Amino acid sequence: MPNGENCTLEELHVAAQCSPSKKSQVRFTAIRALLMGISHEQVLDLFVLKGPTLRSWIRRFNDRGIDGLIDKKSPGAPRKITPEQTEKYRELIVHPEQAGQAHWTGRKFHGWLSEQFDHEIGYRTVVRWLHEQDFRLKVPQPWPDRQDEERRQAFLQTLGVLLRDPDVDLWYLDEVGVEGDPRPRRRWAERGTKPRVTRNGNHVRMSATGMVCPRTGEFYALEFSHSDSVIFQTFLSEANRDVRRLRQRNILICDNASWHKKKSLDWGAFEPVFLPPYSPDFNPIERLWRIMKGEWFTDHIAKNHEQLIERLDQALNWLIQRKEKNKKTCRIEK
Repeated sequence: MPNGENCTLEELHVAAQCSPSKKSQVRFTAIRALLMGISHEQVLDLFVLKGPTLRSWIRRFNDRGIDGLIDKKSPGAPRKITPEQTEKYRELIVHPEQAGQAHWTGRKFHGWLSEQFDHEIGYRTVVRWLHEQDFRLKVPQPWPDRQDEERRQAFLQTLGVLLRDPDVDLWYLDEVGVEGDPRPRRRWAERGTKPRVTRNGNHVRMSATGMVCPRTGEFYALEFSHSDSVIFQTFLSEANRDVRRLRQRNILICDNASWHKKKSLDWGAFEPVFLPPYSPDFNPIERLWRIMKGEWFTDHIAKNHEQLIERLDQALNWLIQRKEKNKKTCRIEK
């Protein structure tokens, strides 16, 4: 018989109500029934149990009380990919060239494991393992391999000096192009479906030249049909007239586009500083352009220039209004 000194009937009732599993709830109720005077035969018949099972529950209750009736976490099936294999497979995912591959997809890696290691493992298990190892399927960002590291380091040193000067504000400039039917972006969809977005092939395109001050989050931009030295001079003239400058020196950092380096340019109150070649990662306004396109031009179809200009107006005004967020997006590490 269960030892009634281990707990009261009320405690068993509460434990059954709060049980984390159906199995534990049945155990608590069966032990409680025995303590209430119901016979073993009736409990076996009521809960459809076998005698050894009930006797095992009674022993567990007598040894450890309520805790003895709670389900232990099951160890589950053994791992299909062992820790030793995990270390080897991680190295292959990070360096696919070691396997003679340029890149991996889930199916390619699953097939390669089956072929090369004779590893009997399901595709879903491989995908689950990839997620457990914090791998994600991503589209690589195009990146130039022609940077001059010495010039990049020299620029960072110059940047550090400017950031420490309380009389200097840094402004970052760049041009961006938007299209009337931009390339579709990845999205979640139900298995078996084929999501579609409109793409008519119309070559409706507009450009914008903008600049941002990471310290204040202030953003300024103008729309143009294209970019050249005349357009850029127009932008500089308008910016000198419209932009509020809060510090004595205002450095305008821009890339090495040919129209940025015309000797005839009148920079006004701005002092130009040029980024090292092939260094878009040093220009925080690039982050704003990516956010803007994601928010305003994903699957947006413009049938003519008027519709595209209206949408671009809304997107640029949105950037102007988000000053506090701009400061976080364009934050520069000193």
